[in-house]
Amino acid sequence: MGRAMPFLEHLTDLRRRLIIVLASFVISLVTCFLFVDHIYHFLASRSEEKLAILGPNDILSIYIKLSAVGAIAITIPIIAYQAWRFVVPALTEQERKVAMMYIPALFFLFLIGLGFAYFVLFPLMYQFVLGLSNGNFDLVITANDYFTFMLNICVPFGLLFELPVIVLFLSHLGILNPHRLAKLRKPAYFLLSVISITITPPDLVSDVLVIVPLIALYEMSITISRFIHRKRLEETAQIG
Repeated sequence: MGRAMPFLEHLTDLRRRLIIVLASFVISLVTCFLFVDHIYHFLASRSEEKLAILGPNDILSIYIKLSAVGAIAITIPIIAYQAWRFVVPALTEQERKVAMMYIPALFFLFLIGLGFAYFVLFPLMYQFVLGLSNGNFDLVITANDYFTFMLNICVPFGLLFELPVIVLFLSHLGILNPHRLAKLRKPAYFLLSVISITITPPDLVSDVLVIVPLIALYEMSITISRFIHRKRLEETAQIG
């Protein structure tokens, strides 16, 4: 175990790390803003209709939203590293090495979640919603509405795909165990179903495409927690 830190020293350390995270986010935001034109063209390619804007404020709003998502993705491993550095004094050498592996995992799982939502879910939902017009409206899609709709789908999925790593970390700390997760399976399934129905169009295919990976993530989390819990029990038995 590392040395015990006084409470005020903990607060000072926490403040320093929060400042580092905030500064990293701001720098990432500015960097993404410099290349936001490329991000815009890549993401706008999913729309077959020409996107409109209602004024100059829309341009700034869209570019800031896209830059912010890029900045979040870049900052996630920095947040994880700073969190790791903050809890390091309370960890054993083995726990430090294991916790260090969470950092790239958080980054890649976030990107996988974004990719799944962008390439699979978003096109289905977008076309479904447009299909509801059924030729009854003169369709004018603003770029602001288009990207807001996209990000409302993609960003939550990027965060939900972090679930296995979060469970792994909490299981290592002993806060979660597979028995608790198994007992929460029914309410968890219900909550995931509500999320699925809320963010998808009212058709079975879209619901299934969302709920299946969410349930798979939850079951994967239980499996991970079970493995970690078993290792903790074995280590405790060896020490005893």
